[in-house]
Amino acid sequence: MDRENKANIENNCKETPLRKGLKTIKSFVLRQSNITPGQKRSFENLFPKYGLLLDSGLTSFNSVFGNTNDVVLEIGFGMGDSLLTQAKENNNLNYLGIEVHKPGVGTLLRSVDEQQVENIRVYNDDAIEVLESCIPDKSLSKVQLFFPDPWHKKRHNKRRIVQAKFVSLLLKKLKPSGKLHFATDWEDYALHMLDVLNNEKSLKNVFAENKFANNVDRPATKFEERGKKLGHSIYDLMFELV
Repeated sequence: MDRENKANIENNCKETPLRKGLKTIKSFVLRQSNITPGQKRSFENLFPKYGLLLDSGLTSFNSVFGNTNDVVLEIGFGMGDSLLTQAKENNNLNYLGIEVHKPGVGTLLRSVDEQQVENIRVYNDDAIEVLESCIPDKSLSKVQLFFPDPWHKKRHNKRRIVQAKFVSLLLKKLKPSGKLHFATDWEDYALHMLDVLNNEKSLKNVFAENKFANNVDRPATKFEERGKKLGHSIYDLMFELV
């Protein structure tokens, strides 16, 4: 790794202001240099049609999607394969994706446009900032977080996005009986997630107390397949607001 890239990664991992009076540790590292010309072109041409802007403030989902269907939020959709599949299979639901990496956003937007999928909208911003500034309280039927960066080294555990404050923020955005669906292929992170969710008194494990889900019906993701090739087990957690 050259010095410039190393410096960029270190800077992106530092504590940065989220808003006045509040700081957060970034749970991701931005790597924008590998965007292809096609991804860049798709992003520039299609984001105005399918993209939402952080600066626009609180979002009216009825206006954005043109209907009153339930909204499912996926945080960190990567290249968007799983999100696209879900949207195509469930046209009675609206899907909102948040992803900080432009290559993934560009790839998803191209597929959405080519396949004429109308029930997807995306943000290319930090999920915490979008949740704070753009998502109305009690507006989401489900929040999905599939295979986030595990930050598996112990000294980096504090960078994991699943922390008590993050979950509290998500709960404000859920409708009554709304669900949180998390997944990871790292056992240590799975146990950490389970502990965080168990400690939230307003949540109930959909499957069984202190248990992970089996045979969950959701599309596989690229990071899930990578984990399986490494011999990792897959851990799904689903909790419901009560």
